Amino acid sequence: MPAVAVADASPARLGGVRFATFNASLNRDTEGQLLKDLSTPDDPQARKVAEVLQRVRPDVVLLNEFDFVEGGRAVDAFRRNYLEIGQGGAQPVHYPHVWTAPVNTGVPSGFDLNKDGRVGGGDDAWGFGLFPGQYGMVVLSRHPIDAAAARTFQNFRWRDMPGALLPDDASTPRPNDWYSDEVLARFPLSSKSHWDLPVRVGGRSVHFLVSHPTPPTFDGPEDRNGRRNHDEIRFWADYVRPGRADYVYDDAGRRGGLPVGAPFVVAGDQNADPLDGDSVDGAINQLRHAPRVIDLFPVSTGAAEAAVLQGGANARHRGPSFLDTGDFDDRSVGNLRVDWVLPSRPLLPLRSGVFWPPREDPLSRLNDASDHHLVWVDLLVPGGR
Repeated sequence: MPAVAVADASPARLGGVRFATFNASLNRDTEGQLLKDLSTPDDPQARKVAEVLQRVRPDVVLLNEFDFVEGGRAVDAFRRNYLEIGQGGAQPVHYPHVWTAPVNTGVPSGFDLNKDGRVGGGDDAWGFGLFPGQYGMVVLSRHPIDAAAARTFQNFRWRDMPGALLPDDASTPRPNDWYSDEVLARFPLSSKSHWDLPVRVGGRSVHFLVSHPTPPTFDGPEDRNGRRNHDEIRFWADYVRPGRADYVYDDAGRRGGLPVGAPFVVAGDQNADPLDGDSVDGAINQLRHAPRVIDLFPVSTGAAEAAVLQGGANARHRGPSFLDTGDFDDRSVGNLRVDWVLPSRPLLPLRSGVFWPPREDPLSRLNDASDHHLVWVDLLVPGGR
């Protein structure tokens, strides 16, 4: 059965809720360009992204790489001009509830973080970006988001994580000193942000834990990005584990992690594959193997087909290609499983999938909407009705 046919089925027919993540690549090179592009219904890429969402029809979805614009104006334009207009024969989709907030990408640090002798540019921002808000995030939901109970962790400092994998400057005898004490006094763990958004499903709150860790590449032997990626993933692994998150504080100063037993779904482009790619060994397994976490192993036939047709680095991979979610340079990286939707018990998994249609499927024309593919999971929420 084609992956598209699975994705088209409505989870409501089974009494479930569909959670999803999609790195939609709705980022632009200049500030304000995304809002300009979305202010008309004519942007080809935005139309494809919208059609993917209309085909899969998630109830709650995180969009990574969606430039942040104050007041939510960009996401409002996306809803009005794209999602709420049928694309390519698909039915419109309506999301009355939206969450977006500032991120660290493109925010100047004032320090020479990459040690190239110059201060300024994307590599010296607190998260790589050419302007504040580039590569931001947004959550769209058919269910209410409890904004009063939401927590953000944009300003949590990396050094405040016990045992943090801070990078080391090998040219000095001091350990973990790539960044000076002055830098670390301000350096945030999150390259974008981490959000805990309680989503009300009937009478139950499901904590939607979303983020987008930095790619573990574009650095040197100090592996500053790989180490940060590892600890950004570790943050959620600690947050959901009782007794492991006492060190955590949010942007409002509240301390501690998730309430014991609270249901959650972790979602996002984690930029980490369990077996392949450049992430620190075991980075994503910190989260996959955390207590109560369920890995449904979403698959697609399109991913398996692509690995064979594209060859290159894919032929050397250890992980099964049908689990891949990102379609990257086949000469050096190959396709990887980097986009994750990980629910917790007591949520009851029904089905899962990756929207990556094979070439014979007419909807394969949507595969170039982004270099990532949407991942979805259908869940029953006990007490949610």
